[in-house]
Parts: sequence; C-alpha cells; structure tokens
Amino acid sequence: MSATLVAKDLAAGHGDRALFTGLDLVVAPGDVVGLVGVNGAGKSTLLRTLAGLIPCEEGRVSLSPPSANVGFLPQEPDRVPGETVRAFLHRRTGVFTAQTTLDAETEALATGGGDGYSEALDRWLALGGADLDERAEALELPFSLELEMTALSGGQAARAGMASLLLSRYDIFLLDEPTNDLDLDGLERLEKFVSELRAGTVVVSHDREFLARTVTRVVELDLAQQQVKSFGGGYESYLEEREIARRHARAEYDEYADTLAGLEARGRMQRAWMEKGVKNARRKAPDNDKNARKFRSESTEKQASKARQTERMIERLDVVDEPRKEWELRMEIAAAPRSGAVVASLRGAVVQRGSFSLGPVDLQIDWADRVAITGANGSGKSTLLGALLGRVPLSDGHASLGSGVVVGEVDQARGLFLGPSALVDAFQDVVPDMAPADVRTLLAKFGLKAAHVLRPAASLSPGERTRAALALLQARGVNLLVLDEPTNHLDLAAIEQLESALDSYNGTLLLVTHDRRMLDAVHVTRHLAVGDGQVTSL
Repeated sequence: MSATLVAKDLAAGHGDRALFTGLDLVVAPGDVVGLVGVNGAGKSTLLRTLAGLIPCEEGRVSLSPPSANVGFLPQEPDRVPGETVRAFLHRRTGVFTAQTTLDAETEALATGGGDGYSEALDRWLALGGADLDERAEALELPFSLELEMTALSGGQAARAGMASLLLSRYDIFLLDEPTNDLDLDGLERLEKFVSELRAGTVVVSHDREFLARTVTRVVELDLAQQQVKSFGGGYESYLEEREIARRHARAEYDEYADTLAGLEARGRMQRAWMEKGVKNARRKAPDNDKNARKFRSESTEKQASKARQTERMIERLDVVDEPRKEWELRMEIAAAPRSGAVVASLRGAVVQRGSFSLGPVDLQIDWADRVAITGANGSGKSTLLGALLGRVPLSDGHASLGSGVVVGEVDQARGLFLGPSALVDAFQDVVPDMAPADVRTLLAKFGLKAAHVLRPAASLSPGERTRAALALLQARGVNLLVLDEPTNHLDLAAIEQLESALDSYNGTLLLVTHDRRMLDAVHVTRHLAVGDGQVTSL
C-alpha cells in the first residue's frame, strides 16, 4: 500500500545532552531521504524513534494509513545465537512476527473466539509471508539458508542483511548504514533496489557514492548548532547548498563583526574625547571667559550625546552568532622508526578453513608500499590481512613480518572498544604509559569529549568507537597501517578528513575498502584483487 510517515516537533537527547529539537519530517511514497550528521548527532536515535522502537521524548510520529508496515534495518547485524539464515530472514522481513500473530488468531478462531484473524492474514500477506521461502531460495545466496548466522563472516552477514532488505515488503523503509561491509556487486544491487522503491525511505549512510545515486533530498542533524536543516535535491546538490550557506553565514557574521568593531571603536574615541573635555573644563575652570567656558561645556555635551547615540546603534544591531568552526580530524599517525625494506611476505601460503581455501599466495609488501585490496564479500580479504600479519595460521607455506615492523590496525569489528569499561579506561589499557590527561586530550582531538570518555565504551555509537580506534593509532606510533573497511560507521566529514590524513602518512599502508570515492581519493601504489581463492595484481 502507499503510506506516508509524518514526524512532528521531535526531540531527543542523551542524558542531559540534547541531540535535536523541533524536528519535522514528512516521508511520502517514492521519497528517499538521506539523513546525515556527525557521529553521535542522533541519526540512529531518530531512525529508531521513527520505527517506534523507542518512545518520542517530545513530539509525535504518525502513519497514514495507521496500519502501514514500517521496516527498520539496524547498522550492526543482530545475530541471535542458534538462529539460522532462514529464520533471520523471516524475522527481519517482519514475517515471523506476522506468522506468530496469524497462528494465534487462527487458533482463537478455531475455538470460537478472536476477531483479528482477517487483519492478521492481511498483514502476513502484505509482508510477503506466502512465498518468502521461495523468494529467498531464488536469491541464490553463496551460503546455506540453514547455516547459523553466528557462523557467517562479516561480509556474509552483510549479504544476509541485504537479502532481508530485498525480500522485505514494507510500506516505509528505515535503513541505518545499509552499505556497511557490502562489496561492489552488493552496492549496485542495493542502489537499484532503493532507487526503484515505491515506498518512502529514510537512509543513513557513509557511502557518498551511494547517497549521490539514490537520495532525493537530505536532512542534516547539525549537532554543533543544535539545528535540523533540510535540503532539496540530491546529495551533490546538498553539498553545494551547504557550502553556499556556510559562506553566507560566515560573510554575514564578518559584516556584523566589522560593523560592531567599528561602532565600538567610535564609542571609545567619543568617550575619550568627552573625558578629555571634562578634564580641560576643570583645569581651565578659573577662566572668566564665559564664551570659552560655554564652548567647552557644549563640546563635552555634544561628545557625550554622540557616545550615547553610538551605544544605541550598537544595541539596535541584530546579533549574528559566529558560525562554529567545523570539527576537523587532525589525524597524525604517530611515527615509529622505519621498518626494514621488506615489511611482510607470504611464500606459497595457503589458508584452509572448512570449504574455504585461499592460496597458494606469493606476495611481498615493501616499505612505503600503499596497497589497496578489493574483492567480493567472503573472498578472503580479511584472511589475507591476517595471514600477512601472522595472525591466521597457514595450512602450508610461510609468512613473515619484517624487522622493526610496528602494526597499527583498524579492524572491521573495532573489538577493543566493545566492553563495559569506560572509554578512557579501555583506551589506557592499551597504552598504559600514557597519562590519563593526555588520553583525554587525544580523544578530544578525535571528537570524543567529556560526555564520551566516561561512558562505557560499548555504549558509544559504532562511529565513535571507530574514532577511538583511529586515535589509538596516533597514541602508539606505527609504521605499518592496516585499515579494514575504515569508513564503516564513520560520518562523512570524518571520512573526508581521514582521506586527507592518509595523504600525509609516509609509512606502509594496507587498505581494504569498498568505498568507491575513497579508492579514488587515496593515493595507492599497488592494487590487489582477491577472488576465487587467489590474489592477483591489477
């Protein structure tokens, strides 16, 4: 069915920190709304509020018609122990809940009670319950539907998540970072699906190319200014409008500041002249020349009048707040002493994991190589990194790290910051020689302020945990930088600033990413493709 979602005057916060207020949003059939903002601005909170998963702190969310089905795709795979891929698809498409309700209404009807059978049947049919299994089989996923979700790799779990999206028949789609971990084929299929949806869609994504190809308008949660801004047109139009708006805001403030400074300077000069006149009048008080005394008195009063007039002009000025400077990730990878000429090597290396096999691989990474590694989900990119770093055992062959290699890594899981300890404590556990004050200062440079560092690390957003992982690189000192899907969960501004930071990094770089714009922006000296169990140079 055609459905419209309306949010009116929404507000949300985290503790005593406001995220957004007065948010109005209408999502009509065919709309694809891109929701952007820095990490921690409340994008996921807003999506969950729209989905009805958390209550509105202020305002309301309504659906027309009220019976419309809303689907929410979270940004991190919610793998339930013991749940098969098939059961996962049933749950994520809403069919499982609809089936449970329908079964209960059928049983009630058989015992002579219940009046919700017809509505439950309509909902089950609308969500595609009648042929879900057949449609799931037709997708021909590269793994069994009976495999448990916890047994899947990150890329395979992302593929299952996208399959649940392709199979869904919701009336409103709310997608939180749906591009995470998808390979190029998956990204193209996702873009096609979203572009052809008749249902209204709200999407949060870090993938700039995906946004450019799909969204019809952009809503920006500006945490620093505590504003919600809406931009018509697509993503590229949003970038242009935002830049123009920033230039205008800066020009408006500069004009106000210049005018204010000029008036204040004039006021100071007038008061100085007035005070000088008073002093002169006192010093020459014995003067019996009435005309001279009168002239000095009138001159002093005139200056006082001018000073008051200037003060009134200052009071009548419309105050223009200075635009807050955008947070910048001033990332500097702390330099460890240079490693040997050969950083890492594989000789006839084979990795065997069940039915999966990678190799034999012969590969040498030299000092200052900048290597991009691409391939389909499940092809073995992360396995290749693990083999090069000596972390994945080989079935055959040999792996070695060169002398003096100091590894700095941002892995897909960001696993160092998933525990109950406060962020500052979890960080200091890794760098115990660093003073707590220095840890706080460093984290602040990565946008993690006082409101973040004392919270349990696991309670931070995925993007905030990624920033902490990047900060760790600066704290440790590295000469081999290993980034496995570093843009996952990072906000758009931080991605652009990370790209800039990588330009000035002069060590060895291994970069695994499906971010098409990052692959274009970051200078690399080699490009490796992983597929069909082999590693080839492009």
